[in-house]
Amino acid sequence: MANVLRKFVDHPASVGETYLEHMGRASFFGGRMVLGGLACFVHALLPFACERTASRQIATLYDRMVVNRSPTVARLREFQQPTERDRF
Repeated sequence: MANVLRKFVDHPASVGETYLEHMGRASFFGGRMVLGGLACFVHALLPFACERTASRQIATLYDRMVVNRSPTVARLREFQQPTERDRF
């Protein structure tokens, strides 16, 4: 049972977040991706609509995930050793 519970905190901890922080950030990213995808479908049907919506979503997500990543997370990643699971 403890092994299962650990799976809920290992990954969030590896990116410097608690389980709830990670759930919030992942939900934000998922919601933005869904909205961007819907905008792409609208744009496919109506080329004059949502011309830049999806690209703005991508830029926002990139900025939040890569550009503004916490320095603590960057340091954590430098010192992490790959596990057997990561090698496959």
